[in-house]
Amino acid sequence: METERPITTLLGEWRKGDSEAGRALIVMLQPELRRIAAHHMRGERAGHTLQPTALVNALYLELMGGVAVEWQDRAHFLAVASNLLRRVLVDHARQRNAAKRGGGARAREFDDAAGALDPPDDQILDIHHALEALEAMDPRAAKVIELRYYGGLTESETAEVLDVSISTLRRDWEFARAWLADRLKKI
Repeated sequence: METERPITTLLGEWRKGDSEAGRALIVMLQPELRRIAAHHMRGERAGHTLQPTALVNALYLELMGGVAVEWQDRAHFLAVASNLLRRVLVDHARQRNAAKRGGGARAREFDDAAGALDPPDDQILDIHHALEALEAMDPRAAKVIELRYYGGLTESETAEVLDVSISTLRRDWEFARAWLADRLKKI
């Protein structure tokens, strides 16, 4: 039986075009990808048509059929995966809202106490647009929200991905939460 190759080795081989290394990496990290997908789903409505396994399957298709990524390390892979998972949910919400044509959605606040968003399916787009606006103004602060909330990364993992200190990360987190709370109140 072949011993498991380290994640960095698989990432390097995948970056060089070895799709089998990409498949092996996704299989190896599937429990963690499911955890991230479940984290994304925690605020979704009951009976949501997508489940964590379906999100991971959609991620697999995106990663295996997409453009080559210059993978840096495990943290970078998980950050990209989290971003793609969020986009799958946004696309799903867009499709549902296109069928409903608006339906009187109301904005929700960024949950300051838990540091989490709790959007029903029809409000994901408002949050997505708010994050896009934050990204235009302060890309790193938007990335902090994406990695911490959507990706479920810890402070230290997020600081590692962004290559910043924990204190800088905490300032970005506080700013981004306050900015999003204000922006979502205005929607």
